[in-house]
Amino acid sequence: MTTTRFCLVRHGETNWNVERRLQGHTDIPLNERGLTQAIQMAAALKEAALKFDVLYSSDLQRAHQTAQAIEKVFQVSAVIDSALRERHLGALQGFTTDEAPKKEPELWQAHLSRDLYHHLNGGESIQQFAERIHGALEKIRSAHLGKIVLLVSHGGALDMMYRLASNQPLSAEKAVSVPNASLNWISHDGGAWKVEKWADTRHLDGLALDNLDL
Repeated sequence: MTTTRFCLVRHGETNWNVERRLQGHTDIPLNERGLTQAIQMAAALKEAALKFDVLYSSDLQRAHQTAQAIEKVFQVSAVIDSALRERHLGALQGFTTDEAPKKEPELWQAHLSRDLYHHLNGGESIQQFAERIHGALEKIRSAHLGKIVLLVSHGGALDMMYRLASNQPLSAEKAVSVPNASLNWISHDGGAWKVEKWADTRHLDGLALDNLDL
């Protein structure tokens, strides 16, 4: 069977990550540390002599800026795909994890309880988010069978990809961390997905922030 491998990269750090502020579709740029992380990540891929066939990125600038570090080092252009965006968190977007339970207690409780069908007042439900991410991943896999795909996206999106590859239920609590600028490997052998390696941050100076519990 033909194996297709994905190296999944979470974007570098943003100020909202530091503030523990829910980003969702809000288009926040990388901060100075995030730009440095992106450079370190791209350099590590180059040092490892990674040979990939195509680069994909979410269209949100924190992901695209991270992908640009790869573009510069490898002299390639990323395929920009809005389907790789983070989950739209509706009315919770913009709040910190301290503010959200005070400002929107019912929505925050639905968020924490992983209500699969609650769209958080104008956002995406977990079920809708899962269908979008799974659809995007399968579309890319089908277009690049047997290839190595480098893909830059977001913490919640990568968590969803981990769930797909590990058969973790959507309702289950988060099982893995997804640090900023981390490298995460999944593959599909033509029959099933599997997780190969996760949350590699050896290339970064200092600790990287985990994604918020989405």
